[in-house]
Amino acid sequence: MGVESLLVFIIIGAIAGWLAGLIVKGFGLGLVGNIVVGIVGALIAGWLFPRLGFALGGGIFASIIHAMIGAVILLVLIKLVKQA
Repeated sequence: MGVESLLVFIIIGAIAGWLAGLIVKGFGLGLVGNIVVGIVGALIAGWLFPRLGFALGGGIFASIIHAMIGAVILLVLIKLVKQA
């Protein structure tokens, strides 16, 4: 993976984590937290969506939406675990 790819990966993770934090109330994780949540969310969505037969297409916008949905799933799971 080149430096440019890593930079795009981090930017997409930051945007997706930030958007997921806006959707799931009570989660303001800061820049590093948003990046981590976005990247882990992308991994979750990348594992889950093919098993459900769900595809968004390609491109940066689709990658951001993909990672955001996975990040929302992650934040909801974290919220449920914290409440238990």
